[in-house]
Amino acid sequence: MRRRDFITLVGGAAVWPLAARAQQAEGRRRIGVLMGWSESDPEFRSWIATFAQGLVRLGWVDGRNVQMDVRWARGDVRRMQTFAKELVELRPDVILSSTTPVTAALQRETRTLPIVFLIVVDPVGSGFVAGLPRPGGNITGFINVEPEMGGKWLEMLKEIAPRMSRVAMMFNPDTAPGGGAFFLPPFEAAARSLAVEPITVRVRSDAEIEAGITSLGREQAGLVLQSDSFVAVHQGTVISLAARNNVPAIGADIPSFA
Repeated sequence: MRRRDFITLVGGAAVWPLAARAQQAEGRRRIGVLMGWSESDPEFRSWIATFAQGLVRLGWVDGRNVQMDVRWARGDVRRMQTFAKELVELRPDVILSSTTPVTAALQRETRTLPIVFLIVVDPVGSGFVAGLPRPGGNITGFINVEPEMGGKWLEMLKEIAPRMSRVAMMFNPDTAPGGGAFFLPPFEAAARSLAVEPITVRVRSDAEIEAGITSLGREQAGLVLQSDSFVAVHQGTVISLAARNNVPAIGADIPSFA
């Protein structure tokens, strides 16, 4: 499923609390939106535009019968916490949440306001839902990747860089699913089967990204990036440094290259 189609689908899911209340009261409804990425990224801005278009098709027009309050966290945990609190205090009818750390920040602020998440890989393990068939509570949504992708990314990278003998999985432990542990077991299993030495690189800033990738370049190692809002926000830095240091790389948020 293309990402734009995915967001349109979320547009339908997000209005279930609104539709349920439509006959109970008149007036403008309110949707809070907390995005884990940066508003400067045209792709993610287009997601919001497509989401708004999906709402229009369902009869909800921003500025007429619904108001959207959109916040952008830019992969920053502190911004996520600040905006989560701010949006909950606005008492919207429903909140659209993107990424695991953003959803976690919102969950800490409310157990009653309806939350619909997207780009969350392990909602059960993260404690957002009781189970996939019956989420329970005030949170529901869509998962985007399985943990086995950790191994699949490495297998694909090995195909484009067959001489690679070491490979690092890079992530921000503050924003990656399970603190980074969600994708590691399949990644390490694939590394063993491919006779590649697996290592981990934890980063929280552009400086740490640069240090990590520069080191990988000296070691002629490869790079696998987790599905991580921090990595997505800093993908320009990652791509530039990987190319400059001749580090073959692949990940959920960047194209593969060698």
